[in-house]
Amino acid sequence: MNVLLAEDDLKLGRLLVHMLKKEFHQVDWVTDGESAYDYSTTGLYDVIILDWMMPGRNGQEVCEALRKEECASSILMLTARDSVDDRVMGLDSGADDYVVKPFEFDELFARIRALARRSNKPLQEDTIVVGSLVLNRGAHTLQIHDLPVLLTHKEYQLIETLMCNTGRVLTREQLISKIWGVDADVTDNNLDALVKLTRKKLREAKAEQEIKSVRNVGYQIV
Repeated sequence: MNVLLAEDDLKLGRLLVHMLKKEFHQVDWVTDGESAYDYSTTGLYDVIILDWMMPGRNGQEVCEALRKEECASSILMLTARDSVDDRVMGLDSGADDYVVKPFEFDELFARIRALARRSNKPLQEDTIVVGSLVLNRGAHTLQIHDLPVLLTHKEYQLIETLMCNTGRVLTREQLISKIWGVDADVTDNNLDALVKLTRKKLREAKAEQEIKSVRNVGYQIV
């Protein structure tokens, strides 16, 4: 299951990422409201965990904005605000569940599993097709013209992220955080090298699509 965690407490965030990965979830972690909104609109996430109090937009504002955009992900609000009025406000803003800090990890993970079961949409579209590219997210494979393309883990992450956002330009920051993690010591040069290697494999497989550079912004697949 793909999970987005928006939590500005670095100690708690690192712990949650570690524990969620132990539960076999794929996790992206951001630390402010604007990033939470930007990442959420990619449509990559089955469950979004929003801390209420974050720099920039707070969790309630992000939740309201996502529901206006008809974001289909399940949203869980994570907060120290425990009054009845706060809970009602959080749920009315579009959250599917509300967990009060401090919490037990077992309860949090049980609530995440419950959200996944209640969701009306499948946890992931198993297959994404963009022109000649066919991505199987369950098997983590890419085929071009019905032939398999051997990808490294990071090359696969790059292709998956771009294909899930076909026609949309993703910034360098979004791609770096998605592929290496929000607190990774990675430069633009690392991303450019990864794109170069992945482009070479697409060309060798005679793909109809390519990874296009958008000056001063990032990349998209077209």
